[in-house]
Amino acid sequence: MAIADEDIDKVRAALSIVDVIQPHVALKRVGRNWVGLCPFHAEKSGSFNVREETGRYKCFGCGAGGDSFKFVQEFEHVDFVTSVERLAAKAGITLTYTSGGESRDRQRRKRLVDAMGQAVEWYHQRLLTAPDARVARDYLRSRGLGGDIAREFKIGWAPDDWDVLSRDIGLSADVLTDTGLAFMNRRNRLQDAFRGRVMFPIFTAEGDPVALGGRVLPGSPDPAKYKNSPETTIYAKSKTFYGLNWAKQDVVAANEVVVCEGYTDVIGFHRAGIKRAVATCGTALTEEHVRTLKRYATRVVLAFDADAAGQGAAARFYEWEQKYDVEVAVAQFPAGRDPADLAGSNPELLRSAVSQARSFLGFRIDRVIAGARPESPEQRVRMAERAMTLVNEHPNVETRKLYAGQLSAHLDMRPSDLMRLAERRGGRLDSGAAKVKRRLVESTEFVVLSMLLNRWDDVAEWMSESLFDDELMLRTFRVIASVGGDLAAAEEAADPEVLEVLQRAAVVDVDSDPFTDVRTLVRAAARRELARVNASDLSELHEVAEVRHLVEQLDDSSTAEVAAGALLQWLDRHFEEST
Repeated sequence: MAIADEDIDKVRAALSIVDVIQPHVALKRVGRNWVGLCPFHAEKSGSFNVREETGRYKCFGCGAGGDSFKFVQEFEHVDFVTSVERLAAKAGITLTYTSGGESRDRQRRKRLVDAMGQAVEWYHQRLLTAPDARVARDYLRSRGLGGDIAREFKIGWAPDDWDVLSRDIGLSADVLTDTGLAFMNRRNRLQDAFRGRVMFPIFTAEGDPVALGGRVLPGSPDPAKYKNSPETTIYAKSKTFYGLNWAKQDVVAANEVVVCEGYTDVIGFHRAGIKRAVATCGTALTEEHVRTLKRYATRVVLAFDADAAGQGAAARFYEWEQKYDVEVAVAQFPAGRDPADLAGSNPELLRSAVSQARSFLGFRIDRVIAGARPESPEQRVRMAERAMTLVNEHPNVETRKLYAGQLSAHLDMRPSDLMRLAERRGGRLDSGAAKVKRRLVESTEFVVLSMLLNRWDDVAEWMSESLFDDELMLRTFRVIASVGGDLAAAEEAADPEVLEVLQRAAVVDVDSDPFTDVRTLVRAAARRELARVNASDLSELHEVAEVRHLVEQLDDSSTAEVAAGALLQWLDRHFEEST
């Protein structure tokens, strides 16, 4: 639902960001910042910074950052409108809603979510009380899922009838079909989508019921063991996890999420005390899934046969590890045993499988070298070739070299031979996030960008594109300058790398004298340009000598400002000529 812009500004102005965050994070005043332990990842030393003047927060450990609304969104896992509503209630401000298309879409979504909630409860009560659900209750008990589990996970039962839900629940035909609860059959009559199945409701991370998964009972003539809701306005399979609504707090606390294949696997992990398990909803793990999980944890443990996906999956996993700064590991289970079975027969083994999960590459190599140590030279070479084929799928050369070293010891081969194979694949590929972090050392260029955001009037008159040597810092300066130092406007115009710089610069506590840092930038820029000048005649030689004299005058406080101004004019002229 759209909220009037002026009301959003009122809420933002009414609440200090420190007051918003303080109830959830123990903050301590350090200079002009407030510092504490980041609530979005596990850490022992505080890297979470809050700047009251700018109304921004930034974690220098995991990269989380934003304003008060963003904090509520990320901490409470709600959308933007809900975050505004909650802060408005805290501030005692009555919000005005617009009546545009967004509002209608939100109202429609609420109607469908409410309808799905009614269906979830209808199926659940049917399982608990209906005589025809006895066979389902007996089946669940045989799997170790008693009434307490059924109530905790809202498990239900869909009767083996054509349209009993459609007739009984009191929802309109368009709502039933738009949620995927029913469809129009060939006789143009409403027919229930689920029949004769144990029902597992699927919720969003925020707890909204959006879909259902149904499992047939053993002996059913239906060839489809599982049937899931189709994608709808409220349900996207590639972005939704079964169980995330129950697991998210434990996921955040452990900074680890366990990803399974089935609903009963998730429930099995919960029974074994591992309450950070979720499952994809009938699809392979996608980039959208990984992007969602990154909001909660940086370690992803796969609790299914990851090796079966082969090389294509490996390439995706390595790409995601770098792009989203996550670690993908694999839990290994005895052949033919799934988490749901182990939860009842050997929960300790289930817990050990997770605690001893191997990195994805390590897991795949183990599959190759498992068993007896090769005896003959030919056997060692063949095994080395198979293992190094897997190693060289990894994009990071340092990782490849480490695994090559481990393999050399196992196969009794010279490390140098395998190292050459590891190095041959190519150089190291860094993720965009890693590049940004390397550049964000406390350089003068970065410090001045922070001053532009926090003290625009003190610095802006001295700023010029010609002062920046780092391409990312130059792009960031251009964005800041284009909006006159307005942080919110700069963030809207920024690409992802520039946005990372902006968020970090907004919370840096800079106490140095602005002109001191400006003078440092001018001196460095002038020296770079002098190194590029090709003085081929007397006039250019004279110019170079004059510029060098101006650089020397920067060290004298009585002449520094005049010298800096003259050098800026010279730098700007050369910059324009070069571009």
